Amino acid sequence: MNAVTNLGILRCALVGTPNSGKTSLFNALTGSRQKVANYPGVTVERKTGVLHAPSGLCFSMVDLPGTYSLRARSPDEEITRDAVLGKLASETPPDFLVCVADATNLRLAFRLVLELRQVGRPMLLVLNMMDIAKRRGIEIDTEKLAAELGFPVVTAVAVRKGGVAALIAAMDDFALTRVGSGGVCSWVPPSVATLRAGQHEADRIIRAAVKLPAKPDSLTTKLDSVLLHPVGGVICLFVILFVMFQAVFTWAQPLMEMISGGFDGLGSFVRAGLPAGLLQSFITDGVIGGVGSVLVFLPQILILFLFILLLEDLGYMARAAFLMDRIMGGAGLHGRAFIPLLSSFACAIPGIMSTRVIDNRKDRLTTILVAPLMTCSARIPVYTLIIAAFIPNKNVGGIFSLQGLVMFGLYAAGILSALGVSFAAKQLFWHREMSPPFMLELPDYKIPDPKSVGIGLMTRAQAFLKRAGTTIFAMTVLIWFLASFPQAPAGASGPAIDYSLAAMIGKAIHPLLAPIGFNWQISVALIPGMAAREVAVAALGTVYSISGGDVESAVGSLLAHQWSLATALAFLAWYVFAPQCASTLVVIRRETGSSKWMWITFGYMLAMAYVAAFITYHIAVALGAG
Repeated sequence: MNAVTNLGILRCALVGTPNSGKTSLFNALTGSRQKVANYPGVTVERKTGVLHAPSGLCFSMVDLPGTYSLRARSPDEEITRDAVLGKLASETPPDFLVCVADATNLRLAFRLVLELRQVGRPMLLVLNMMDIAKRRGIEIDTEKLAAELGFPVVTAVAVRKGGVAALIAAMDDFALTRVGSGGVCSWVPPSVATLRAGQHEADRIIRAAVKLPAKPDSLTTKLDSVLLHPVGGVICLFVILFVMFQAVFTWAQPLMEMISGGFDGLGSFVRAGLPAGLLQSFITDGVIGGVGSVLVFLPQILILFLFILLLEDLGYMARAAFLMDRIMGGAGLHGRAFIPLLSSFACAIPGIMSTRVIDNRKDRLTTILVAPLMTCSARIPVYTLIIAAFIPNKNVGGIFSLQGLVMFGLYAAGILSALGVSFAAKQLFWHREMSPPFMLELPDYKIPDPKSVGIGLMTRAQAFLKRAGTTIFAMTVLIWFLASFPQAPAGASGPAIDYSLAAMIGKAIHPLLAPIGFNWQISVALIPGMAAREVAVAALGTVYSISGGDVESAVGSLLAHQWSLATALAFLAWYVFAPQCASTLVVIRRETGSSKWMWITFGYMLAMAYVAAFITYHIAVALGAG
């Protein structure tokens, strides 16, 4: 027991190739005892957790970004390399490594294993997804494999209860017998010839310890024959995306109504308990009405994240990227850009950060430039408000929601504009650059892990609630203050809002926005929307002097009577392109290492928003919608 006590907290780094189930394994080991942050100085996600083993040992786990080699050709891979080699100034080097390999696809994983062996740190190998490997008839002699590699090998099934028990026991034994027994680091950046030799050695080890089935897995082959078909696969992809966007608009309605009713009741309770005046207005309009009008969209945002997490866990994301490579390549985007761009539908910030998987810097910059054009979840409150107010709630063809179709059209506009901008960027900035060929490992299909999906949703919900409690709350309080002061003078005949700071600011900006059909109330709402797009809903409720908890419904009803259809359509066109998210611009500057690209992104998006709103408004007016 003294030996266990003396070890203290052991630092363990999880390393592995992408799609090896490493994160699922991390979730199974640490559960909810996780923290997610960024490494100092870079926007690379740092996920850490704690494992308390039955023996009493405590392991501090870090889930390193996936990599195929320690050569480090992207920022993510640089972090993994430096962490493994103990070169991160902000972190203590790991006591030992746990290398995670997909038991159904060992070739690339074993090349990484051989590189890690040269690092000289104590290490054990985990063969994950062993249930799938056995079902396919793959036989792995773990004892022979351990003898070939020179360190322990253990099997695991991260997505099953008890599937990591053998791993935890092996980590216990490993910690007591091998920690501190590492060798000298002999790793040097490998040349092409060295990598080729490493692959030959990996193949030799596989032949010695692994027996593959005579017939490959038929289910994967059959699914890929449809999902990777040049025509049928693209159709399936667009059907999946269409269902996702329909679900965002329709499935969330019952929960949204429940949340809206809760805030409405809370607002009524406060109004009944407080006398009329500034304090009541601040709590009901500034706090409850402002934050509540944004939180009501949480179900839609979580449904969008749910689809993305399920597709990732299922193993479909890589196939979608493969399908989109030809389409995106014609527009100047690398095939690997598909996953960052799809992630940007949830939020452009993680989408921009995930461009680190793209090796070529100029391909990465192109993807960063167009990622904000993807319709992120922050636009959903604005889209939902305007669509519900101006688009009839009826079915088309008996199965499709007309409102859902309009929502899909707005998403499609973002996608098409991203392709157009990427094509223009390639021609303007680096038209002579040739992108490297698109090479991607297709992971095996697997049933999504409910625990991992649940943890992912909880993390996203917490991030949104934190944003609602900080940035959004601050902006709603600011807009309430601007709309409340100074108060109307005695004997004033007009609405009190007309005498406020908000009206003064809005009317000063209005001449710039009048050509695109915007009134001064919209001008005011756009200002706090620069911090967070979704604040525009609360801002409109405040400048139109709407009280109560169900601000969204009341604002929609009022706008339907006060705005023309042309103004509403121009407002939607503006939000397809407008760069109204300060956090995204900051991340662009951090990822590119230059303010130049941040201002280029801001400038081109602002210009596109104004032009699109101008054209939309005047066409709509010409067609009689003004």
